[in-house]
Amino acid sequence: MTERLVLHEYSQSGNCYKIRLTAALLRVPLERREYDIAKGETRTPEFLAGINPNGRIPVLQVGDRFIPESNAACFYLADGTRLVPEDRFDRADMLHWMFFEQYNHEPNVATLRFWRAFVGEDRLGEAQRAQIPAKQAAGEAALKLLDDHLALRDWLVGDRPTLADIALYAYTHVAGEGGFDIAAFPAIGGWLDRMAGEPGYVAMGG
Repeated sequence: MTERLVLHEYSQSGNCYKIRLTAALLRVPLERREYDIAKGETRTPEFLAGINPNGRIPVLQVGDRFIPESNAACFYLADGTRLVPEDRFDRADMLHWMFFEQYNHEPNVATLRFWRAFVGEDRLGEAQRAQIPAKQAAGEAALKLLDDHLALRDWLVGDRPTLADIALYAYTHVAGEGGFDIAAFPAIGGWLDRMAGEPGYVAMGG
């Protein structure tokens, strides 16, 4: 890649971390620009006009073009590399897990992490507190499905890590911060260790 790559991010966000981890595993250099979401720095007129009119991060800047949404940015970086399977069915299966992450996993596991570790339950609104039991149950169901799948294989798709593993690793490895007991999912535990042992691995806050 010859164009300048800039990641507009909040470093404690799992969605931002996915992109940094993808780039690190592929040895692709990224510039990083940090935004404080608590201070509304992604809602300023400058950000909305120049980076993402949706007012959200991460955004991967490629030259003078912008890719919002974490999994889209990861795919841009990894397209044509070892992180995207060559087999047509395996590519579709990779996408299946990436969609599962955004629909079943992230809205529950990541949301509870944010509420409990960054906001604090005592500062949640009544409507948010009312959602906690359902999100806890849905998050545990997503983790069990993931654990059952990984009990039969080392990686989510095929015989090596793909973007599916990166997408699900990001919030799974910090699920304990949201009140989930990862020790109850032994296959996930082994998979987390394998991911952390990949050459080029970087930690979330690094």
